[in-house]
Amino acid sequence: MNTSSLPHAGPVQRALNLHGTWPWLPLAAGLLALYLPTLVGLLQGVWRQDGQMHGPVVLTISLWLLLRNWGAMQLAVAKQTGPGLAGRRVGAALVGFALLLYVVGRTQDILLFEVGSLVWMLAGLALLGGGAAALRAQWFGLFFMLFMVPLPGAVVDLLTLPMKMGVSYVAEQILYVMGYPISRTGVTLQVGQYALLVADACAGLHTLLTLEALGLLYLNLIRRDSTLRNISLALLIVPISFASNVIRVIVLCMVTFHMGDAAGQGFLHWFAGMVLFLSALMLIILADSLLHGIERLRARLKARQYPRGTPSSPVPQFPQATP
Repeated sequence: MNTSSLPHAGPVQRALNLHGTWPWLPLAAGLLALYLPTLVGLLQGVWRQDGQMHGPVVLTISLWLLLRNWGAMQLAVAKQTGPGLAGRRVGAALVGFALLLYVVGRTQDILLFEVGSLVWMLAGLALLGGGAAALRAQWFGLFFMLFMVPLPGAVVDLLTLPMKMGVSYVAEQILYVMGYPISRTGVTLQVGQYALLVADACAGLHTLLTLEALGLLYLNLIRRDSTLRNISLALLIVPISFASNVIRVIVLCMVTFHMGDAAGQGFLHWFAGMVLFLSALMLIILADSLLHGIERLRARLKARQYPRGTPSSPVPQFPQATP
């Protein structure tokens, strides 16, 4: 019996299809019991840091993406013959691998393993319950969840320092052209009588990953047909992230210079963080519009070169034999 066929079924009843959703609920309850201590620990610990505050947002969006594609997953699973023995074996192996990662990460306090095991666990359960069709339907939600996994501090420090140096250098040059009395020593900017340290949260690896997640989410929601356009925009997110970080540092320097150190480190510091993401979103939309304009221009040039009804390449002419 399908609740979607009932005329008086509410939206929640139609969403929770008896044949497609109820078997997953015990698994959801088990996952909640297993990972609830991890979630509480993240909320009380690492997710309270400036560089990791995107974690709860990424988790929420990932769960929303999984629920958003739930109907498509059920339809894809219904069209296939079954998970197959190979799919079940791979799914069971992934579940076992995820449990091993969780145990090692939980006992040894390795967040990369403990939190990352959730992605492998969900992928394995998708293969066990719905086969490759379920995994294909939910791949982006699982991939997006990777952005909430905390990276090791050594890796973050190694990649963050060059980014901070680049951002502080470009910000210094732009502010100097704008007429501000500014100098730089490493990642410290001296604006007038104020010294500002370009911190990891202003120009670090976590910011780059967060903006990359924002750009990929934009691509998934817009769903452009052009593969080249999607790849180009995904690659452009890296320089867009750099430019957004430069804008944030410039705003903080200007606020501190004109309004004092208290304003720069107080509420307006949080506001500069909002400027970072708003400027990144605007630059992503601008880049997407430019790529769309280039595609339309190429299409027009091709249409003028080869009008409708004419072949795209010249047809060779052969002399006809006379009788």
